Amino acid sequence: MSSFICYAVTLAVFPSALLAVQSPQPTTADQAPTHDTSFIDSQGTAHVTRVVPLPATISAQAQQMLGAPVPDQAPSESLAERRARTDASTAAARVAWSRICPVTIVEDKIAGIPVHIIAPNPGVEANRDKVLINLHGGGFNSDSGSYSESIPIASYSGVKVVSVLYRLAPENPFPAGIDDAITVYKELLKTYRPEHIALYGTSAGAIMTGEVAVKLKKLGLPLPAALGIFSALGDFARAGDTSSIFSTRGFSAHLDPATDPHDPYYFGSTDPKDPVLSPIYADLHGMPPTLFVSGTRDMLLSGTSNLERAFLRAGDEANLVVFDAMPHAFWYNASLPESIEASHIMADFLLKHVSR
Repeated sequence: MSSFICYAVTLAVFPSALLAVQSPQPTTADQAPTHDTSFIDSQGTAHVTRVVPLPATISAQAQQMLGAPVPDQAPSESLAERRARTDASTAAARVAWSRICPVTIVEDKIAGIPVHIIAPNPGVEANRDKVLINLHGGGFNSDSGSYSESIPIASYSGVKVVSVLYRLAPENPFPAGIDDAITVYKELLKTYRPEHIALYGTSAGAIMTGEVAVKLKKLGLPLPAALGIFSALGDFARAGDTSSIFSTRGFSAHLDPATDPHDPYYFGSTDPKDPVLSPIYADLHGMPPTLFVSGTRDMLLSGTSNLERAFLRAGDEANLVVFDAMPHAFWYNASLPESIEASHIMADFLLKHVSR
């Protein structure tokens, strides 16, 4: 038996759906499977158990993070509780990342939309005519990343970041958030050339980054110089494979059935195949150079990969970077060497394209 902490994963994966029967109580050590199994039934359903050791390829800090016990069953969380939790986490992330990355943070509004403006400290004179626009993650209904996505990127790139605090669902479903992002983008176009603007985001914000790019093209507005789509999906109509395997914490924590619509409170009555809502159905020809980032334990790895392939099929410049064993949006965690590396990759890509 490996000396690393092991996870056991039991899956029942359908060709087009997942049927999940979950215990009301968390699985205990005595109940956890201890060996690998695999059975494929006549309908193609995979009944799989895997015992997965932590790989030696990741940092000690990442091993500690992935080895933290998280129950697979937990009490449901209200929207107010979720927002209180993510607000606290975001505030803590501001402190943690500011210790590593010196920046100046100003709370402001652009065209009436609230924003964080994060400037590198000290500033870089050559980059004063450039700006990066961040659309934060948080499941469309909260802010889990406006600081952890913007502070390191501003510091490592030397370019000012405007993090858009767009309206949240369910009170303001699609397309309210992307309308806010486009309002900010149009206002910034009055000061910055489009080839000196890049747009990026994580999770919900990554999805919105693709949506905004498609909507800008539809409106005939100039596209930004580059996109950063970090752990995303572009298809609300079809669930990808990894959404049936991983939770937001990778192998640990609660896993919802993949048959459930992805964030229906966000898109409401909009057709899931609407080409703005789900960019994989849009005409993606002429999209800016785009960096995609994910991890092998990311529930949205399939969605990220599928959208990157759609960009490639359209003839766009696209590149996918996948980190071994890393879960969803792992770069939020300022204590991981992998987060520092990922943030540098993101910052370098965005800086390269706004500097052309």
